[in-house]
Amino acid sequence: MATPQEQVTPDVRPWPALWALVLGFFMILVDSTIVSVATPSILTDLHTDVGNVVWVTSAYLLAYAVPLLITGRLGDRIGPKKLYLAGLTLFTLASVWCGLTNSIEMLIIARVFQGLGASMMTPQTMAVITRIFPANERGKAMSLWGATAGVATLVGPILGGVLVDGLGWQWIFFINAPIGVLGFVLAWRLVPDLPTHEHRFDLVGVALSSIGLFCLVFGIQEGQKYDWGQISGPISVWGLIIVGLLVIGIFLFWQAKNKGEPLLPLSLFKDRNFSLANTAITTVGFAITAMTFPLMLYAQSVRGLSPTRSALLLVPMAVISGLLAPFVGRLTDKTHPRYLAGFGLLCCSVSLFWLSQVIEPDVAIWKLLLPIALLGVANGFMWAPLGSTATRNLPMHQAGAGAGVYNTTRQVGAVLGSAGIAVLMESRLASNLPALQGTAVEGAGKLPEALRQGFSDSMAQSIMLPAAVLLIGLAASLLFAKPAFMNKPADIPSATGTARRS
Repeated sequence: MATPQEQVTPDVRPWPALWALVLGFFMILVDSTIVSVATPSILTDLHTDVGNVVWVTSAYLLAYAVPLLITGRLGDRIGPKKLYLAGLTLFTLASVWCGLTNSIEMLIIARVFQGLGASMMTPQTMAVITRIFPANERGKAMSLWGATAGVATLVGPILGGVLVDGLGWQWIFFINAPIGVLGFVLAWRLVPDLPTHEHRFDLVGVALSSIGLFCLVFGIQEGQKYDWGQISGPISVWGLIIVGLLVIGIFLFWQAKNKGEPLLPLSLFKDRNFSLANTAITTVGFAITAMTFPLMLYAQSVRGLSPTRSALLLVPMAVISGLLAPFVGRLTDKTHPRYLAGFGLLCCSVSLFWLSQVIEPDVAIWKLLLPIALLGVANGFMWAPLGSTATRNLPMHQAGAGAGVYNTTRQVGAVLGSAGIAVLMESRLASNLPALQGTAVEGAGKLPEALRQGFSDSMAQSIMLPAAVLLIGLAASLLFAKPAFMNKPADIPSATGTARRS
């Protein structure tokens, strides 16, 4: 049986293809965060309330996360390029629809279609990397993929603030139209048509995974809104979460017993590194999402910074992460992944613990920027080693399925982080500022001086949660096995007599 490295599609220009895919990947990640800055404008312009505006983001994230297993597998069947282009088209058209809408209900519906488009695109980016880059060069490719994710977390809030202030909230969606058209043309010309694989589609698995993930993600995501109680009639938040877990359990049982071709090949998890990388990326998704909320609330409610200026605090993280990406990418193809990923996860945990110790009402800004800069080092060392370790041993005909699993676990981690940090912030505020009653969390602006110390303490204590969760990812990364290609001789003669670096 051919190894994953030997199955890589020949006669392909991988780097131009990757740059074309990264453009679309960047766009959908920016849209995960850009709406938060526009919330006040949408509230006023569409004459709605906070509960409805929250759904502008929630609907997108639900539609993005739930179908990832399905769209990853679908890419193996009809071709990653075709599905990526279809998703990019849907995402771009839905973006224009978002900008043209004049009611909150239609905006939420349009965001659902945006999320569906994003879910079609994301697994294909990883699947194409897996199939067009040999295993011993995949680290450099994954470093670009990871740097894109890191920079997008910064660009979203800043770009959102600039567009809302200058042109109106509609332009956070309209700007996707020219980018989407450019991304479509580049992907059409540069991304190769890869061979497809005849998969029978597991319709029972599709139904079970969709229902289970929807109940679980919706319950976790909306739990804080409903105070972890009743949603409507007999339906409760905890009831949805329990149903989601039960249905996912049934789904996994069905995948194990399915004699045909399951939606999720559980054989993927026989690869130790794949299982451990999924564990680690779940904690990274949790931490990166969770740490942003208390930091931004502290910056705005205690320091009085605008949303755009608050987002600028993350500039050192994004710049350092981007500068380190090529260097770490080269190391990833030569160094045992446990050292690189372990170092990145350790830096991430240490940076958040450090940040929790320096957050004070009157701390100098440069003292905040130091742990944020270390967070940039962490981002630079986490994404490429984790992504390449997860995909190195994937069979080519299951590259999409593996990418779907990896991105699903990352997204579920993000949802858990969002819900977990919200609960902890409310708890800490209730303990440190019982008279506040959560007013600042709703965005009341700069707090009176008497309340700033208690609020700062609450946000600092909350940041310790993602710092602690990352230790689970650190433990998983330290158990990585050495990739098989690293055990081969440095130079392997090819069929044509030339030497290939392993």
